[in-house]
Amino acid sequence: MDLSINPFSSGTRLRDMIRAIRASKTASEERAVVRRECAAIRAAISEGDQDYRHRNMAKLMFIHMLGYPTHFGQMECLKLIAAAGFPEKRIGYLGLMLLLDERQEVLMLVTNSLKQDLNHSNQFIVGLALCALGNICSAEMARDLAPEVERLLLSRDPNTKKKAALCSIRIVRKVPDLAENFMGSAAENIKEKHHGVLISVVQLCTELCKASKEALEYLRKHCVEGLVRILRDVTNSSYAPEYDIAGITDPFLHIRVLRLMRTLGQGDADCSEYVNDILAQVATKTESNKNAGNAILYECVETIMSIEATSGLRVLAINILGRFLSNRDNNIRYVALNMLMRAMAVDTQAVQRHRATILECVKDADVSIRKRALELVYLLINDTNVKPLTKELVDYLEVSDEDFKEDLTAKICSIVEKFSEDKLWYLDQMFKVLSLAGNFVKDDVWHALIVLISNASELQGYSVRSLYKALQAYGAQESLVRVAVWCIGEYGEMVVNNINMLDVEEPVTVTESDAVDAVELALKRYSVDVTTRAMCLVALLKLSSRFPPTSERIQEIVVQNKGNTVLELQQRSIEFNSIIQRHQSIKSSLLERMPVLDEASYLMKRAASSQATVSLTKSATTATPAGSLKIPNGVVKPPAAPLPDLLDLNSDDVPVTTSATTTAPDNFLQDLLGIDLTNSSTAGGAPSATTDILMDLLSIGSFPVQNGPPTTSNFITPGQAVTKHAPATPQVMDLLDGLPSSTPLPDENTAYPSITAFQSATLKITFSFKKQPGKPQETTMHVSFTNLTSVALTDFMFQAAVPKFIQLRLDPASSSILPASGNGSVTQSLSVTNNQHGQKPLAMRIRISYKVNGEDRLEQGQISNFPAGL
Repeated sequence: MDLSINPFSSGTRLRDMIRAIRASKTASEERAVVRRECAAIRAAISEGDQDYRHRNMAKLMFIHMLGYPTHFGQMECLKLIAAAGFPEKRIGYLGLMLLLDERQEVLMLVTNSLKQDLNHSNQFIVGLALCALGNICSAEMARDLAPEVERLLLSRDPNTKKKAALCSIRIVRKVPDLAENFMGSAAENIKEKHHGVLISVVQLCTELCKASKEALEYLRKHCVEGLVRILRDVTNSSYAPEYDIAGITDPFLHIRVLRLMRTLGQGDADCSEYVNDILAQVATKTESNKNAGNAILYECVETIMSIEATSGLRVLAINILGRFLSNRDNNIRYVALNMLMRAMAVDTQAVQRHRATILECVKDADVSIRKRALELVYLLINDTNVKPLTKELVDYLEVSDEDFKEDLTAKICSIVEKFSEDKLWYLDQMFKVLSLAGNFVKDDVWHALIVLISNASELQGYSVRSLYKALQAYGAQESLVRVAVWCIGEYGEMVVNNINMLDVEEPVTVTESDAVDAVELALKRYSVDVTTRAMCLVALLKLSSRFPPTSERIQEIVVQNKGNTVLELQQRSIEFNSIIQRHQSIKSSLLERMPVLDEASYLMKRAASSQATVSLTKSATTATPAGSLKIPNGVVKPPAAPLPDLLDLNSDDVPVTTSATTTAPDNFLQDLLGIDLTNSSTAGGAPSATTDILMDLLSIGSFPVQNGPPTTSNFITPGQAVTKHAPATPQVMDLLDGLPSSTPLPDENTAYPSITAFQSATLKITFSFKKQPGKPQETTMHVSFTNLTSVALTDFMFQAAVPKFIQLRLDPASSSILPASGNGSVTQSLSVTNNQHGQKPLAMRIRISYKVNGEDRLEQGQISNFPAGL
């Protein structure tokens, strides 16, 4: 045949076709070459050309690797496999493995040929059949050919054994029920000397353990001794060029055996005890200055951590990981950190010994190592080492990369909150974090900080002075500015007069004008941030009451925002200016400090909103440290477990439920912070009870404004001034001019009968009422609590909640101990103001908590039988 005339024919050599394809300059030229060659091969197949069948199959395999369809040559594979000669079979099996897979139906036609070749006298043909079966075996073929493969596992030829073991792995994966057929053969071959056979047989044993519990138990009894012998031989063997890698004898066999030991020893004390000695030998004798040795050591450590190893062996393994942390290779350090995190569940004390090295990894140049080391440090922290470790992390926060500060800040804040037994230490650490990375602090973190400052009356002076100094040095940190501005607005006189100085403090000289300067600077610096500006305006308004001489200057600052394009700031400016100008007589009472917020309720709401477990015992349920704030009766104490949200004042008519509230933490802080800008950009939207911005400040009702500006309803803990407001009517022109009332005044001499508001097997609660002359909306209630049991009730606490249109003030109880058997009672006074007097009757929800012989008890109910006219 003249190839120069017809270069594409069944007689074209493979190298010529490859040369023609590679000579193609464009994809279209390549497709043309392949198309012509495929046409020639199809013609040869249809003509039954046997002389060049193997050559055509070789060309088809190359074409297949280029991604072109070659399904038309599948039957040629079967014909070559059925041929008698080794060269044809070799090309046929190679084509079978490349062109077909187990999903092809035509594959069933080759089962008989495979069976014949597995029983062939030529070991090379047997090897071809085993290789093909190990690559494309389907479940049906596995069941048909498993006996032949099992027989070949006991062959005398090492190469045949090795291939039979690899083929068995495929069969066991496809049909796990066949695992029991190979258990005996696998255990027998553990005694083999050839390393290739050993590696494949050990891998087969590992697959058998995964596939069958019976196989796992069988191999524990018959293989452990052989595995120990193999590991001892390769560990103690002299130089063997055939298996040597960087001076280590066959690290691949090492690793396979260690993995099988891990599988066999997991959960089995006897097997683990048997392999302890050899694992210690491998861990001490293997060199760690070469990568192959490090791979063996890593697998050895993982095996020790997985089995029932002795404590000494675990310490040895963790020390190996500690050496890994000092390695210059980043990959080795990373896997060591990963393994140490797993080791924390096994032996925390051993990992603690490497704390300094782990802490250095937090400062590593590689970001992956930094993040993993930070997670490990977080796991290492406990009550004994929290302070030094936190100091190290905070010190590093100052010099860390900007892209790492967010993760580092989140971890430090979480650590400080989790281990904050000492409030002063908590405040110091949070102030440092706000100063160094305030722009990365999440909102819920600084919200929680404000709640704690609100509760810690003895530390409020220290807090505001520390924040004032931090604000002067780190005014670019947004979260720091917000917390500092809020504290200056609430406790400004403390920083000016150095009130409540601590022993660790030094006096600071701050004038009233300096305090106003600090807030004004923040207002100008954060001209784009609406939230910060709104908080600054509230702080300035409060300072005008704290520092009367600065009132005129503050008014000038506030008025500058009267024309602001942001409706929220414009509204604040106009209304605050009106308070300063026209309502001097009530300004001091109107701008009193915010009531103390309930820490426990806030933490419960925060945990519910984030769906995360937040420990309440650190800041609320533990014993109060010396010098800390004592919570009086009437202020909510943290419950031992989440309780129904009795104090959910956002709904007037919803009955008390038994599920914990899921109100977002921001709702709880609205009246404390004076802001919630969630819906401030929605023009024309209806006012919402959760976005009533000024109600906590003005305390008199909603403001009917065009464009629906946001409004906020007060949410304050019982025991303080609890205020809920009803929507004002369109008649109200000035927020502070009062509400018109068409309800006739009741007779001043009207007597209201006492009522039994609540009675159970334990308690009886009686209410008596008294009206103030000329004030029909106001009612003073005297509550008497009687113990009906024979055991005294301790830690007694009464709480009440009312609808939005009622204002409630709850005074402390006369005692927290209720005597037994009615021998004396506890009394408590409360005042209510019904803003819809004559339209809606009084209603109240109550909750009583106490202890009986040290056991917490809780009772709750709803009172709706108040006398008419209240």
